[in-house]
Amino acid sequence: MIPCISLWNWKDAAGIAGNIFAFGLFLSPLPTFRRIIRNHSTEQFSGLPYIYSLFNCLICMWYAAPLVSTDNLMVMTVNSFGALFHLLYAILFTVYADKRIQIRMFGLLLAAFALLALLLVGSLQITSTDARRMFVGFFSCVSLISMFASPLFIINLVIRMESVEFMPFYLSLSTFLMSTSFMIYGILNADAFIYVPNGIGCILGITQLVLYCHYERKSTEESLIENINETERQGNDLS
Repeated sequence: MIPCISLWNWKDAAGIAGNIFAFGLFLSPLPTFRRIIRNHSTEQFSGLPYIYSLFNCLICMWYAAPLVSTDNLMVMTVNSFGALFHLLYAILFTVYADKRIQIRMFGLLLAAFALLALLLVGSLQITSTDARRMFVGFFSCVSLISMFASPLFIINLVIRMESVEFMPFYLSLSTFLMSTSFMIYGILNADAFIYVPNGIGCILGITQLVLYCHYERKSTEESLIENINETERQGNDLS
């Protein structure tokens, strides 16, 4: 009995840690929205990531619901908060967008909730609890993997530009810590639909952090060399 209690406590600890680290991701758009609110314009920003993240959180929240899977309370809470944050972001973005984009955002929001409703109704038609879990789990797993794969564009950009300007360190760190926590949570809960996508997210998070350290150090070294060369040139000019 003692090993089971210990295992349960470790699982809960990993889930709580994942919830805490997830807030780093949920709060990361705040600087963007401060700028949008200050300028009363969405400028060249895209609202699609907020719609997609909202849809992803809703699917994962349904997977963690007691009607689909059991013992996934921490997945339920993190995705509930995530859905709330991204719904607010989507609404704010729509408010400050021009009319054409407002119509598009409204249509995408309706489409997201319509697809979720179809998934809910369709899954509830499945009488077998195991089959229902497999059905919803497949969609949640695909959604999570595609969300974690989205930074591949940024990784490619960092490598091509040899600069970490467009890859914030704390966002990459939050992604790594959250993914690692829920990977551990999924393993301890024997839930492949949780540990597989979060394992991929963990690997991508490590990749981002390694790239950040490499190119940040390289940038610092180049800046130091430039400063030394500039100092030498100034010394030569004075002599």
